[in-house]
Amino acid sequence: MFNLILKHTKSLRSYATEASTRRSPKVRTISKILIANRGEIACRVIRTARKLGVRTVAIYSDPDEHSLHTQYADEAYHVGEAASAKSYLRADRIINIAKEADCQAIHPGYGFLSESVEFAELCQREGVIFMGPPSSAIRDMGIKSTSKAIMSAAGVPIINGYHGDDQSNERLQAEAEKIGFPLMIKAVRGGGGKGMRVADKAEDFMTALNSARTESQKSFGDSSVLLERYVRSPRHVEVQVFADQYGEAVYLWERDCSVQRRHQKIIEEAPAPGLSDDLRRALGEAAVRAAKAVGYVGAGTVEFIMDKEDLSFHFMEMNTRLQVEHPISEMITGTDLVEWQIRIAAGEPLPLSQQQITRKGHAFEARIYAENPRGGFLPGAGPLHYLATPQPNELVRVETGVREGDEVSVHYDPMIAKLVVWGENRTQALNSLIARLREYHISGLDTNINFLIDLANHSEFRAANVHTGFIDQHFDTLFPPVKINDTDLCKAALSLLLNELQAFQCNNLSRNDPFCFSPNLRLNYELTPEHVEDGERLKIRTNINDNISTFNAYVAADEVTVFLESGKMQFELVQPKFLSTTIDQMGGGSGSKVIAPMPGVLEKVLVRPGDHVKKGDNLAVLIAMKMEHSLKAPKDAVVKSIGGIEGSNVAKGAAVITFEEDSNEK
Repeated sequence: MFNLILKHTKSLRSYATEASTRRSPKVRTISKILIANRGEIACRVIRTARKLGVRTVAIYSDPDEHSLHTQYADEAYHVGEAASAKSYLRADRIINIAKEADCQAIHPGYGFLSESVEFAELCQREGVIFMGPPSSAIRDMGIKSTSKAIMSAAGVPIINGYHGDDQSNERLQAEAEKIGFPLMIKAVRGGGGKGMRVADKAEDFMTALNSARTESQKSFGDSSVLLERYVRSPRHVEVQVFADQYGEAVYLWERDCSVQRRHQKIIEEAPAPGLSDDLRRALGEAAVRAAKAVGYVGAGTVEFIMDKEDLSFHFMEMNTRLQVEHPISEMITGTDLVEWQIRIAAGEPLPLSQQQITRKGHAFEARIYAENPRGGFLPGAGPLHYLATPQPNELVRVETGVREGDEVSVHYDPMIAKLVVWGENRTQALNSLIARLREYHISGLDTNINFLIDLANHSEFRAANVHTGFIDQHFDTLFPPVKINDTDLCKAALSLLLNELQAFQCNNLSRNDPFCFSPNLRLNYELTPEHVEDGERLKIRTNINDNISTFNAYVAADEVTVFLESGKMQFELVQPKFLSTTIDQMGGGSGSKVIAPMPGVLEKVLVRPGDHVKKGDNLAVLIAMKMEHSLKAPKDAVVKSIGGIEGSNVAKGAAVITFEEDSNEK
């Protein structure tokens, strides 16, 4: 390791000399770009390209043919099947499309090929501009052990751990015992929380190691890991950096991304709260040193672990691409970072010097996901039957790649949108975030919007007492028991009645019709419902016991959804028993089946029909959004049948494993 650090120290010195003497890059015209991505980020890039007069080419997989980004781009080309490996990761096919469409450059977005060394090198060989850093920078920063050696040589603080090449179980176990527990296991090529596990004690180490390796292999094609001391309740603070081809680099202040679930960000803010100006400068200058140490070009983010008690910080990793949360940096600096990417890729110098980059106000970004927070944040998929968003303006951005009627696919990330707001200060921005979340209405699948409202409203979040363990620490107050009061129930019932009134033109029916709603109907409440226009929404105004309120509602065939101050409330429309078919007595409620908690791919089946299993045994592994989820036996039982083969898609609620009938349950 010492020799490696020494080697990179010398390379740093040579790079500094080279940067001051190298010839100016040739400025190239970029008039057409291909976006090697999909969804929200593809739409984001297209928006800026249009502003600059740059034409855009989209690519799409089978299920994305009619998606928003294909409609928004000037052209769109089919790239392959639904699976990412057969579409958005097809580097050869993407390059061929770029050349066929006469594109000078490729914007990789984030995820997929955005941090692929091989893809960056392929672009260079084929004479297509890769709108990202040099492949050498991606390589150095993509391998965590290498990046930490480079950072140490550059004077960037790092955290101690094992970053060696010996990946044997025996060596890793020995190194883990040296570091001590708890410790963090990270995929060497990891990112986005994938391939990351925490081992609280020695007995947990091998299980956590195997799980991290498996997930890392699937996500990055490499099972190598590194070990680090685990800092309990740290803050996650990152710095947006930008560098040009002339050796200049700047920072655009920092972001706090501490509040996470499953090691993945859920809400971000800029600037990070509670830091002094001196500390902000120290973070920014360390990030710039990191970028220059690898000859960086373009947009990048240097992530730090910050001790929330003494505010000391240590290098964690560098993301060599534009981050999901880049809009909040744009909001506080008044910049367009995608525009910067296009201009720098063309060979222009940085648009602003460090002294010209000012910071104003405060911004939040909330990631709206198709997921079930009360079910362990398991990812979801399904149709967006109803979708109404806040009205975008200079202070509010809705970054999305879907419309009402679209489907969130099981094959890709379950993010529906990013809601971004700006305010003069943190309090103003947070109030705006809560208000806009209450205006974000979705029906058809589970989302995390209610959770985001509760999170943003939490007293400790308002006080900026944030850290990566925030959700676990405040779990009980973030997930209080769901209570439905009579007033909310009345609002749902009135929504259904008004919907039926409108659908069946009840006013023309006989007043003696028992199914005809009457304005004078009494349900132990004074009720005065009416429809009111609110932009594109048709809301309902009610007077229930002298309490006048206005709310939005959506009525479907099997449920009524009302959108209230506390968030979305769904009510199932139960079919009358005389219309119901016979209920299967062997349903999941009896423990006779193991059902899929979310849609996904059946990666492994660990049992066969006839096997005897014990309660808690692993039966199968389900993959959803590249994350592993183990399905366990709910009781001692005998396997009767398997509901699919390895590699097959399974729907949410589908029976994966069925057990023999227990004679005691007959």
